[in-house]
Amino acid sequence: MKYSTLLFDLDGTLLDTLTDLYLAVNHALTEFHFPQRSQEEVRMFVGNGVKKLIERAVPPMTPEDVTAQVLAEFRSYYAEHSRLHTAPYDGILLSLYALHEKGWKMAVVSNKFDAAVKELNAEYFSDYIPVAIGENEAAGRRKKPAPDSLFDAMAELGVTKDECLYVGDSDVDIETAKNAGIPCIGCAWGFRGREFLAEHGLDDDMILDEPARLYAFVQAYCKEHEG
Repeated sequence: MKYSTLLFDLDGTLLDTLTDLYLAVNHALTEFHFPQRSQEEVRMFVGNGVKKLIERAVPPMTPEDVTAQVLAEFRSYYAEHSRLHTAPYDGILLSLYALHEKGWKMAVVSNKFDAAVKELNAEYFSDYIPVAIGENEAAGRRKKPAPDSLFDAMAELGVTKDECLYVGDSDVDIETAKNAGIPCIGCAWGFRGREFLAEHGLDDDMILDEPARLYAFVQAYCKEHEG
């Protein structure tokens, strides 16, 4: 076994998108005269795609057709305002550069809608990451924790699952990696934190605290596990 490829979650892993998501959620809620949500609430709502994000954000018992309208408003607003406060986590670009220089193949796989994933990847990571895949259930690609987006990324990169490591920050990511049959590296700097990741099945030595240490962590993991 020889690892060659890293598959990354986006929000909470490579990019700190929380403020822009929080503002977009509350814009959509306000348009329909619904109570606003705190940033902490939005932080815990994300991870299962924007449809589930809005379902969690609207008041209980909101009719499905109204929830759909709120979702449409969120999508429209976020498409125009997704980069106001969003930025890579400190140290991520340095790690991606180091990995790229060593020949690692990389892709982004996210539950954010596909157009936004591709736009954000092009803006911030295109020098290092050529493949970015987002939510597209209309085309038959199930959202994470289904492994569909990971397998699509592998196909685009021309690799097998035995060559891949997955990097993410949530319980959804842990389950996704398990469903794909690949190891998961947990990002404690993301939307859930170290304690949460440990509670959801990651061993302590598979949880990373600092983005700048990603390259060294991956190199050490490969040295220990490659045969």
